[in-house]
Amino acid sequence: MDLRPRSTTPRPWLALAAAVLFTAAAAVGFVVSPAQAAPVTVTNGTQFRDTSGNVLHAHGGGVLQVGGYYYWFGENRNADNTFRAVSVYRSTDLRNWEFRNNVLTQSSAAELNVANIERPKVIYNSATGRFVMWMHKENGRDYGEARAAVASSATVDGNYTYHGSFRPLGQHMSRDITLYNDGGTAYMISAADENYDLHIYRLTSDFLNVASLVGNFWNDAHREAPAMFKRGSVYFLLTSAATGWSPNQAKYATASSISGPWTGWTNVGDGTTFNSQPAYVLPIQGSSTTSYLYMGDRWAGAWGGPVGDSQYVWLPIGFPSSTSMSLTWYPEVVIDTATGTVTGTGAVPAYRVTARHSGKVMDVISASTANNAEIKQWTWNGGGNQRWQFQDAGGGYYRVVNVNSGKCLDVVSASTADGANVIQYTCGSGSNQQWQWRAAGSYFQLVARHSGKCLDVVGSGTGDGTDIQQYTCGSGTNQQWSRTTA
Repeated sequence: MDLRPRSTTPRPWLALAAAVLFTAAAAVGFVVSPAQAAPVTVTNGTQFRDTSGNVLHAHGGGVLQVGGYYYWFGENRNADNTFRAVSVYRSTDLRNWEFRNNVLTQSSAAELNVANIERPKVIYNSATGRFVMWMHKENGRDYGEARAAVASSATVDGNYTYHGSFRPLGQHMSRDITLYNDGGTAYMISAADENYDLHIYRLTSDFLNVASLVGNFWNDAHREAPAMFKRGSVYFLLTSAATGWSPNQAKYATASSISGPWTGWTNVGDGTTFNSQPAYVLPIQGSSTTSYLYMGDRWAGAWGGPVGDSQYVWLPIGFPSSTSMSLTWYPEVVIDTATGTVTGTGAVPAYRVTARHSGKVMDVISASTANNAEIKQWTWNGGGNQRWQFQDAGGGYYRVVNVNSGKCLDVVSASTADGANVIQYTCGSGSNQQWQWRAAGSYFQLVARHSGKCLDVVGSGTGDGTDIQQYTCGSGTNQQWSRTTA
């Protein structure tokens, strides 16, 4: 995490993007199988504690599965936010974490005595039998070094030998990084050029150095915190913007090959990624399915605290299609490592959605639970028919779901015409039920995905019961809305 007070500051949010789930490991003398444990519940937006009751310091961390255990590596910082150690914990269920070791410390090398070490990732090299760690290294005073560093060990949680730091290929800045092991060929993804570029490098066969620059596919993108994973035949690269400690809108790109071509960026989650920054995406392979767990950091620096006070945000990733992903907020996540299922639970926030021109809220008429019930504006009364939840539909769009009926805000018959009626209807996959919450100054427009038109109060009426429709987007305050927790 770069603490310079400007938008280009690199963040220490470790995008640990390579869940290495070994399916055949006879060559290294251990048998890998899905961790067997009972389902557990993880509470979001909290500090985690290890099995000894101590605060768990694995910030910007990544996870590696070895045998029946998941090993979580991450940053453990001093009170002044400088490097103390890379700590590792292990678990069978992803909730109960046993502290194993500080695998890299200030005494591991002279240049680590005073330093910043951020976003450590570890992958396994089956040819050499060594676990290899890459990380972002700075001098502990400023962010002028912008170097990558490497260490390795013969055991996953043993003391790592530090091999030094450098700029990739002797020339490129390297800040936020992640690793990805693609069937024995390893890649390092790195924020370069003052965080304006993202580079993908192929590593040497021993994983200890950079062999070549595969490409700079996002020149001037100004992204950091990369986290890479693969689902089916599609590679996903999840990132954040560069806004220091403060959270922002996560975006992702996809490709059918690491060497590209890659798509442009697509929003995922809400505008602050639920007050977190991507650290890692962990595939959880079980007997029934493979789920993908978003692991994020809620950095304490956003409220002026030290990194050690940071919290964690874990969420199940949804996949509306083979090339898209979605994130929805849940206060808790239930993880079953045996079956591979990850589900969100707990109360999802509900909102009242208020028209700027009238001060009245979006309402399902007569608290109806029926399909085709009209959506109108009405004076706020606290009813469930005036409360709405925003569920991520992917691509920066949301399904807007009524709390009372469980049905979705819908443009009737998927019409693209001005004046088309807005109703509630059983939620489905139609783009006429998907809405973008688009900034319009300090207010927002709700834009229908299928038509590109805006949620509009007919005739700018201010009375109770005035109808709500879709209409070509303009500057009228009858198309501007606010969202308040209800």
